[in-house]
Amino acid sequence: MSEFQLVMPKMGESIAEATIIRWLKNEGESIEVDEALLEIATDKVDSEVPTPKGGILGKKLFKEGDVVKVGAPVAIIFTEGESVVSAPTAVPSAISSSSNAIEAVKGAENISNTDETPFEVSNNGNKFYSPLVLNIARAEGVGMAELEKISGTGKDERITKRDILEYVENRGKQPAAPAQQVIESAPSVQTIETSKPAPSVVVKSSNIVLNPGDEIIEMDRMRKLIADHMVMSVSTSPHVTSFVEADVTNLVNWRNKMKDSFKKREGENLTFTPLFIEALVKAIKDFPMINISLDGDKIIKRKNINIGMAAALPSGNLIVPVIKNADTKNLLGLTKAVNDLANRARMNKLSPDDIQGGTYTLTNVGTFGNVLGTPIINQPQVAIMAAGAIRKKPAVLETEFGDVIAIRQMMYLSHSYDHRVVDGALGGSFVRRVADYLENWDVNREI
Repeated sequence: MSEFQLVMPKMGESIAEATIIRWLKNEGESIEVDEALLEIATDKVDSEVPTPKGGILGKKLFKEGDVVKVGAPVAIIFTEGESVVSAPTAVPSAISSSSNAIEAVKGAENISNTDETPFEVSNNGNKFYSPLVLNIARAEGVGMAELEKISGTGKDERITKRDILEYVENRGKQPAAPAQQVIESAPSVQTIETSKPAPSVVVKSSNIVLNPGDEIIEMDRMRKLIADHMVMSVSTSPHVTSFVEADVTNLVNWRNKMKDSFKKREGENLTFTPLFIEALVKAIKDFPMINISLDGDKIIKRKNINIGMAAALPSGNLIVPVIKNADTKNLLGLTKAVNDLANRARMNKLSPDDIQGGTYTLTNVGTFGNVLGTPIINQPQVAIMAAGAIRKKPAVLETEFGDVIAIRQMMYLSHSYDHRVVDGALGGSFVRRVADYLENWDVNREI
């Protein structure tokens, strides 16, 4: 008879904890190998946690809504033949291998079972406090009466880790007040630890008068993160946008000639996105000071070229998966990477690592029929490019016989950049170089 301890998996370098959104199995139910047991959410992405071993779910160590540290056990699974009744007595032995796991489970068990503690997981059955919040409150000497006065910014006004830490930091300086909702990092952002923390951006609600027939729609979790990240980016970076119109007739003709044979040979769709990314990578090599991040008054020049590609989700939200080391891939490799990330994004199968580490971002607004856009920088990057729709337009061409008017395939490129570190000369020259690479596409190129 044996038992297995399922722990919160590591989900990326900058992710130390995750919130349990939903349990997919109840205690006592059987579960197969690699079957998803629970859904979790981080500030990067939502994902499922499968179990590497099958058996019976003996005990859930945390509830839905709890914040759990990476590496801490979340459930005890009994292999075939193990009695579920023994689950409570099996917990200590199951967690004895990890000191961090012991502390995490002890905190949860003590909060719910110890009579001497002044805290409860639930207050009158209405207000929920996660074990993490209660542990912080106990360590900081915050009593239950004081805890109840804190207004939470989490789901159903639950108090989050950020709320309790902010309250403790301001405790004694001012009367207890509703915790301010502070911008958190959004999907696709690589965390940079700075010696001087950036000022928090406070989201304030407006006093809007509702009219008959108006509908109130609650933002989902991802939309809240996107909204916060956009406000933070605009307040952090002075945005400047440069525009270039490019004649991409050769590019369009080449793709039209190659896409069917490419699809038949490789089983992949040849879209414009990998072609744009290849041009971006070449231009970044020419202008490496576009591939940077800003840490206070220090410029971090990135060695790797990791291109984020904005992808729309079926829910209407946006996510930015990242093609790592894009400069080491040929056009075939870029095409496969783009299609793989786009498909997994639509199926909600991206891992946290898929959306981390970007150094420059491309958004293709032409997908929605837009001719141009003014994109917002994806922090902590310093620039982003938008590719507009390709349209047939009359254009003046210079020939050996004089100027002529011809129908050409034209598109706009919009380049937004952080004017603190990217001046107009660099920002404008960069987008012009990308356009040059697209305009001078070799129509005889093989792939």
